[in-house]
Amino acid sequence: MVKSQEVTSNRYCVDPYSYKRRCTHEVMVGNVGVGGNNPIRVQSMTTTRTKDVESTVNQIVSLARVGCEIVRVTTPTPADARAIKDIKKELQSKNIHIPIVADVHFSPHAAMEAALWADKVRINPGNFADTKLFHIKEYTDEEYAKHLEKIAEKLYPLVMRCKERGISMRIGTNHGSLSDRIMSRYGDTPLGMVESALEFVRMCEEWGYKDIILSMKASNPKVMIAAYRLLAARMLEYGMTYPFHLGVTEAGNGEDGRIKSAIGIGTLLEDGIGDTVRVSLTEDPENEIPFAYELVKRYAYGIVPDSDEATSIDPLPDLRSPFDYSPRPTRKIFLGEHVLGANNPPLVLYKQSSPLSINGVVSINRPVGRDSLRADALSLEVVSEKDRDVFQTSASGLQFASNKPALIATLRFPVDVRDIEAAAYMCSIERGQEDRLSTVARLAVEHKRPLVLELIANIAHDQARDLEGKHDYSVVDELISYALKVEQFGVNDLILALRIPDRSYRIRAYRLLDSRLRELGKDWNLLLTVTEDDLIDASIGLGSLLCDGIGSMVSIEGNKPYEEKISLVFNILQASGARISKAEFIACPSCGRTLFDLQTTTEKIKSKTGHLKGVKIAVMGCIVNGLGELADADFGYMGSGEGKVNLFVGKTCVEKNVPEEIAADKLVDLIKAHGRWIDPPDNNSSMHDS
Repeated sequence: MVKSQEVTSNRYCVDPYSYKRRCTHEVMVGNVGVGGNNPIRVQSMTTTRTKDVESTVNQIVSLARVGCEIVRVTTPTPADARAIKDIKKELQSKNIHIPIVADVHFSPHAAMEAALWADKVRINPGNFADTKLFHIKEYTDEEYAKHLEKIAEKLYPLVMRCKERGISMRIGTNHGSLSDRIMSRYGDTPLGMVESALEFVRMCEEWGYKDIILSMKASNPKVMIAAYRLLAARMLEYGMTYPFHLGVTEAGNGEDGRIKSAIGIGTLLEDGIGDTVRVSLTEDPENEIPFAYELVKRYAYGIVPDSDEATSIDPLPDLRSPFDYSPRPTRKIFLGEHVLGANNPPLVLYKQSSPLSINGVVSINRPVGRDSLRADALSLEVVSEKDRDVFQTSASGLQFASNKPALIATLRFPVDVRDIEAAAYMCSIERGQEDRLSTVARLAVEHKRPLVLELIANIAHDQARDLEGKHDYSVVDELISYALKVEQFGVNDLILALRIPDRSYRIRAYRLLDSRLRELGKDWNLLLTVTEDDLIDASIGLGSLLCDGIGSMVSIEGNKPYEEKISLVFNILQASGARISKAEFIACPSCGRTLFDLQTTTEKIKSKTGHLKGVKIAVMGCIVNGLGELADADFGYMGSGEGKVNLFVGKTCVEKNVPEEIAADKLVDLIKAHGRWIDPPDNNSSMHDS
């Protein structure tokens, strides 16, 4: 496996500390421009069989009505591709002129036919002319070059047809369908995904064709983010400006699917990467569009620079490893019975404001949902003598409880706090209030407890954009200066936090804070405090940092009830791959290739297996990404024929052609046979929405 083609620079965006969209050239998809100065486009894909013209047209009409700008249809055969002609004719009769994209896998013949009728042809470099049989071999450079020549023979006619018709192409890599050839040379990695696409791009450029959009999709947001960033770095390295189509493939349904998509797509949009998006949900395609618009509207203010030249302002350090997961080493800290930092999964903190009450503290310690989720730590704000008494009583009452949370005393002065016994102390101060540090530092040292140091910076949205543009992150330097002061008092177990209302500025401030601590060689832990409980903002605000390995503890504020906040934060941790609290589902969004009711089946399987913490289950409609995604799962369920299903353990098929009506129960039997089954908890709580 070679690594010689890895990028030599970590630079992948215009400026990691100020939002600017990546510079791309415009590519037309029918009458819709993608990239350049165009807004971020929203698209979807039909779930009908393309040869069923009436059903496909009806679904496209429904998508157009909810604002979809580009529609993709599956074309597994030349006959499906020819149906695009009739589909477009019917749409034109209804005065609907939405661009149609042909989705092609395995069949260059179908691609050639599709190029006669579609506005864009999507091909997958992993299966356009290559195979995936999980056969790994070492290729000599000569053998590898010969394989590329064979690919070029099949790709050239398609490129020429696209040029003749003036239509565009998407070269879309999927993590689940990398070819054996790519896997042998680059491994199952973001580098392999990028090189798979660039091989095709180089051929197209050699033939004078640049109407190309690129994508790097994966079901794992971490992998997807790393692949797109690496591709963007390659674009900078080679002077390429191709637009990117963003998406987390096989994201699933409900809240889980939306959180995964928000983390993957939103993290890249924060970097200024992305020109068109598709939110892949295992639901009716019309459901994808409103959520996609909610996601991209946050970046409507984006500035498209004249070039990708870095800002002329003095650069700030960015010591992250953006192409792989490499968290900063952090100190191991004990919070009551819980362990923080040192590569342990992030803890969940719930904050309770003054005035405190015994009933209030008890109520926020109850388990949530079928998975019995609860916060690992409770931060109780002590403002008055009554608050102090409630804190002490709560600490005594929880002393012998099972799974008891760590109680953190958030101190407000001038209350006498010397007698408060807590798992940790929290000093939450506004800028310029460092005079309070000595008192709380001495308290932490006296009781030998960790100290959470949170700096409050009420930076509004407009002010944040101005500060970003100037690279003004003085809030980070101020927090570090406070931390160094309390360290002088003998506090070693430090947890730092920034409380900033603006999501984008907060993300960048935490990035800089992490880099500054790397420079200083400090192993202090970070608490990620998100001030909004909106699903999209919370997912991006936490997920983007967690996927970079930033954050040892997380907290969501806002107005939602305790149960909803706890459910949301654990779902974000799960989607980020930071902490697993239930079964993980990889479920494709369905298309015309799917041979069973994917939505109903996915819900049925989730209802039976959702409580299996740490078990990864793939529910795949067909073989396109199925085999690759199944290889990453513990168990798999994949369509094999009309009403028939194959069951897998990893990438090994163990039962073939199981009737659909009994396949879910057979899957449960398979999980039991491999020792991964536990009975669901016997309680009356319903599972949180997933």
